[in-house]
Amino acid sequence: MEAPQSVRRPQANGGDFPILETWDPSAQHHFIKPVKQINDGPDVAKFLTSKAYRDIGIFVMQLNRAMCPRKSVGADGKDKIQTFQIGSEYETQPVESVRKLQEMLARIESYIDEVPPDQGPRRFGNISFRRWYELLEQRVTSLFNEFIPRSVLDFGSEGDRNATASDELIAYLLGGFGSAQRLDYGTGHELSFLAFLGCLWKLGAFKDGNPGGDIERSIVLGVFEPYLRVVRRLILTYTLEPAGSHGVWGLDDHSFQPYIYGSAQLSRAITESEPMPLEGSLFRAPKPAQVVKAEYVEQERKKNMYFSAIGFINDVKKGPFWEHSPILFDISGIKDGWGKINKGMIKMFNAEVLSKFPVVQHFPFGSLFSWDQDRNAAAPQQTVHMTNQPPSSTSMMPPPPIAAVSGTSAPWAQAVSMSSPSGLGPPHGRAPWGPGHPVPRPSQPQAGAAGSQSSVTQAPWARSSDRPSG
Repeated sequence: MEAPQSVRRPQANGGDFPILETWDPSAQHHFIKPVKQINDGPDVAKFLTSKAYRDIGIFVMQLNRAMCPRKSVGADGKDKIQTFQIGSEYETQPVESVRKLQEMLARIESYIDEVPPDQGPRRFGNISFRRWYELLEQRVTSLFNEFIPRSVLDFGSEGDRNATASDELIAYLLGGFGSAQRLDYGTGHELSFLAFLGCLWKLGAFKDGNPGGDIERSIVLGVFEPYLRVVRRLILTYTLEPAGSHGVWGLDDHSFQPYIYGSAQLSRAITESEPMPLEGSLFRAPKPAQVVKAEYVEQERKKNMYFSAIGFINDVKKGPFWEHSPILFDISGIKDGWGKINKGMIKMFNAEVLSKFPVVQHFPFGSLFSWDQDRNAAAPQQTVHMTNQPPSSTSMMPPPPIAAVSGTSAPWAQAVSMSSPSGLGPPHGRAPWGPGHPVPRPSQPQAGAAGSQSSVTQAPWARSSDRPSG
């Protein structure tokens, strides 16, 4: 017996913006051990009409909006602006649920000290990562017993006990720290950790915070950013390979979500009843072009998630920024502010993470993130992402370069549909270099070269007219 439909629908906050459902603990629920469902390219189309896809999107948009600065009118009649930064009270003085997750992440990170990297010769990831991962697998149940509320672990305990809430939570938590088999980490693993947080949300773990703003900020700044720090240490310690990376043509080798929430942090301030701004920036926000200045990035990475992610790129890559991160360099030329960058990041996340077979193929589905079809889902657009999905036998080989890029229309991102003509530029093609730009783009892999074919990650909303001239 499923939980009643009345508690399965997205909820809304005071401004009528959707938030992820919180399930009724008094209703019986049958948990399902999460299993792989995306086995070949065409399965991605089904995923894009699933309840899991809907819920992922709602949760991302919910967290994203919470990170946008807020404005209110003070007693003196002047606007008061509140911003939300790394190291703020949302991280340092969180509610109990967030504090417990911080302690759990610290414990997980401490396992690295127990498993030093292997010193032998290696070409790819360090095999000691497998021993670290085994430790996590062996201890995850005790971690849950110590840091996750009993009300969550025992949720629906009167129902079918073939699977429990813990079974679903464990699958997403373990999936959030990379692959022990492939010795890699990428945006699909980051997505799994987001699902872990979404599961906790649905099961009421964050009821000690105020939904619609404060608790979401604590989740992003107090849990997700510390999680990224653990992951970055894992990558550096065990030289984990990028998973499903497009190489130089991807936004980032390992992460995507910090660019969403980090750009939201710098967007134009809104009131509690306003939607996310589609352009504009916070007063005195750093200019997007500052990402190319390493010294400035070092300063800002302590406060902002976008710059923190750029800082990690600088930690692991050398050479000119435009050369090793051309997509982010394109975006740094946007003239319409961080609001436009944030809108574009949502579009790109939908197209380059949720709609790509190499990224989502390992995502498992249970009851909390369900493979069942969302009755209100629109049929996915027949885009290049749909028509160029590889079969399972070649799942690690991206499709060949393409001339047009369009995204899947996400019902939860109505204002940021990839095909939206709302001033973001055409939803196709890599914008050409502006005339007189002083540096060339890196050479693209030859389509005929074995093993070098690459699906070019585009930033269609980073138009040539938005770029600096030099």
